[in-house]
Amino acid sequence: MNLFLTALIFAPLLGILVLLFIPKTDGYAIKLTGFLATLPSLILALIAFWQYKAGADLSQFAVKYEWFSFGNQGLMTRVYGEPVYQPISYELGIDGFSMVMILLTAVLSTLAAIASIHVKKEWKGYFILFLLLQIGMLGVFAAENLLLFFFFFELTLIPMFFLIGKWGYFEKENAAYRFLIYNGIGSAILLIVFIVLFAKTGTMNIAEITSMFQGTSDAMLLGEITDDLRLGLLIALLVAFGVKLPIVPLHTWMLKVHVQAPPSIVMLHAGVLLKIGAYGLIRFGVGIFPEQFEELAFILAILGVVNLLYGAFLALIQTDFKMVLAYSSISHMGIVLIGLASLNEAGIQGAIFQVVSHGFIAALLFFLIGVMYERVGTTDIGKLGGLAKVMPLAAGFFLVGAMASLGLPGMSGFVSEFLAFMGLFREMPIVAAVGTLGIILTAAYLLRAVLGMTFGEKSSRYDEKILDIRGVEFIPVFAMLFFIVLIGVYPSILAQPLQDTINAIILGIGG
Repeated sequence: MNLFLTALIFAPLLGILVLLFIPKTDGYAIKLTGFLATLPSLILALIAFWQYKAGADLSQFAVKYEWFSFGNQGLMTRVYGEPVYQPISYELGIDGFSMVMILLTAVLSTLAAIASIHVKKEWKGYFILFLLLQIGMLGVFAAENLLLFFFFFELTLIPMFFLIGKWGYFEKENAAYRFLIYNGIGSAILLIVFIVLFAKTGTMNIAEITSMFQGTSDAMLLGEITDDLRLGLLIALLVAFGVKLPIVPLHTWMLKVHVQAPPSIVMLHAGVLLKIGAYGLIRFGVGIFPEQFEELAFILAILGVVNLLYGAFLALIQTDFKMVLAYSSISHMGIVLIGLASLNEAGIQGAIFQVVSHGFIAALLFFLIGVMYERVGTTDIGKLGGLAKVMPLAAGFFLVGAMASLGLPGMSGFVSEFLAFMGLFREMPIVAAVGTLGIILTAAYLLRAVLGMTFGEKSSRYDEKILDIRGVEFIPVFAMLFFIVLIGVYPSILAQPLQDTINAIILGIGG
């Protein structure tokens, strides 16, 4: 059995085992172990990526063996009229898209572990939950059947709830329960969809279900699936993953999490967990229900524009920089919806680019605001004037992060926004034209917030001993800026691995 993906996903378990034997008072050993435990997954993800870039077939990493079975002999598919029983298998695999998402997750997990140096209490419990969260995130992108996907999807909820509720800020319990309730409802809807898919196909394998629904498989469905049922299942998926993305008006829980969770956890939440929503829409929505997705394309484009403008308008009037970034995430997820709604190669490529690009940019900005909060104890824009005079490096990095987020050419944000809007302009030019107002507003709210902090009258909260970014804090900053610039100046580093996935999507929708 190929253990590569299993090792990649579950390597953090070794760190958890080591942490169990470290005294809870030894903060240095716990933090070092927590950081080192993220490295094996990162190294394996880089190996897979570079092997693929060198021409290796990703199928070599796939693993499948019978896991368990349930039900009775009446639960079966039929191939050429012959009944074939389908047990539930342990299946892992990657394609270009999931490989990119795994690499994003592994990189941000390591950087967030470094950012966790600012955690002040109960380090042992924190890093055990942190590493469990990493396992869940990695597993979501490598799962090849519905049961495993749902298992890893749910695994991310438990540690996130405690990480927010225990190590967050003043309203942390409220934020944690909102997170759990909204995402729990989304999970329940997702489970219903998966049960229906299993009942109608007799298999949990995502590729087999996709081929059955697209009519490219010799296997027969176990029951009739009407167009109305297909549309209903797609709408249910839009709601389930729309909570995660989030799509307005399913977004209110996310604002609390972005503001109240510790910055290292918000790096993962904004950088990876929100992207599970986009990944699910692409893998299950467009993949399994391409015709129905095409029927809803206009509505999805409108929802994307609403996300884009709603988030941008409200970010423009915020006085807290965390709230600016929270509404900015909502706005930028609208670009993902816009790209998917175009249902053409440029738009879909732009949507996936936006998923990766925003992951790095949002993580960078939340890390920087976390450093700022550690120094001065506030994220209120009005109380942070004159930052450039006392923390010139931090001020410069804030400005660079803002430029990346508003889509400055040469950075990843420009590539993703350009492709997404180019795709939508080809199909719905009027909707796309309205959506471009969001790009203008993005520049307005980001420059307003960043310039308000970095320049102007020096805040009385600063003292002569305040420290600029230093030591290991440079590692996450430079690493994320490296990927932001790399994707901006050399987009083929992403475009090449994603091409097979995009081709499969275009073929599925009849392109």
